Amino acid sequence: MSLRLLYLAFRRTTEWLALLTRGNSAKDVEILVLRHENAILRRTSPRPQLDWD
Repeated sequence: MSLRLLYLAFRRTTEWLALLTRGNSAKDVEILVLRHENAILRRTSPRPQLDWD
């Protein structure tokens, strides 16, 4: 249990440090990619139709 918590804390810390070292252009590209993925997912799985009757 404590080993898992230590691993998760280490992983989050390294992700945070990697984010700090990136430039603004890399962050902008990542945002654009995530927006594109989101748009594709919205197209492939439409909202369910609610039936109130």
